[in-house]
Amino acid sequence: MRRAVRVVKSGYRAEHGMCRAVRWELTMANQLAVGTSGKPGSGRAEEILAEARKALFVMAGFIAVIWALQIANWTDSYGFDTHYGIIPRDLLRLPDIFVAPFLHFSWSHIEANSGPLFIFGFLAAYRGVWRFVGVTVLIAITSGLAVWFFASEHSVTVGASGLIFGYFGYVVARGLIDRNLIDALIGVVMALSFAYMLTVAVPGAPHVSWLGHLGGLIGGLAAGWLFRAKKGKAQPKPKGGPGTGSGSATRPLPVPTDNPRAELHKELGDLGL
Repeated sequence: MRRAVRVVKSGYRAEHGMCRAVRWELTMANQLAVGTSGKPGSGRAEEILAEARKALFVMAGFIAVIWALQIANWTDSYGFDTHYGIIPRDLLRLPDIFVAPFLHFSWSHIEANSGPLFIFGFLAAYRGVWRFVGVTVLIAITSGLAVWFFASEHSVTVGASGLIFGYFGYVVARGLIDRNLIDALIGVVMALSFAYMLTVAVPGAPHVSWLGHLGGLIGGLAAGWLFRAKKGKAQPKPKGGPGTGSGSATRPLPVPTDNPRAELHKELGDLGL
């Protein structure tokens, strides 16, 4: 992940591809809204567009934070990595699994991660920003624990690549589980746009924490299930006797006792007529 080639150009192409895909989904949602409500631009299309705006600001802020930390880390001669990176099987350093994704070892490291982090983070967030927060926490836990439990001793791990693989897994799993193949297809296309990611996702890649990538991917797949869209529950049918048609029960109107036909009405009521 640290030795990406032409990440700026590939990120530019991927971002434009993502924008086209999201615009196409908005068009489809808008057509569905027109068919159901008769009002163009209503319903699902507006909801997706609103969440997409939020996701854009969230990911822009996310990138700004990691770059600000990179500047501070660089001025400190990368002392942040030593003090807040993940050290395997050190209980005192276990909480650092939530800090390490925001830190990087070098400028080339953060440059290689920024493009795919923004793209996959946006795709993970644009269907619900608050859900995205829960997804991020889960991925940070699974990616960090994979490194903390299984990485070699006397090593320090930092970087956002675990989140990247987790967001990728979440986007694809969410599309398949929610039966939204558009999301799954977008995730795969974006992954192919960053084809170099596949070269660092296998065991044995030098100077790369493939355990963090694998743990993040597992967390993303799990998040796709845990944070799946909740289907509306069917409304219970009202209880009614046979012959009620719509299921609504009927009740006889009260008859005054001084009515000359009160006895007749009482007998008919007792018979259920």
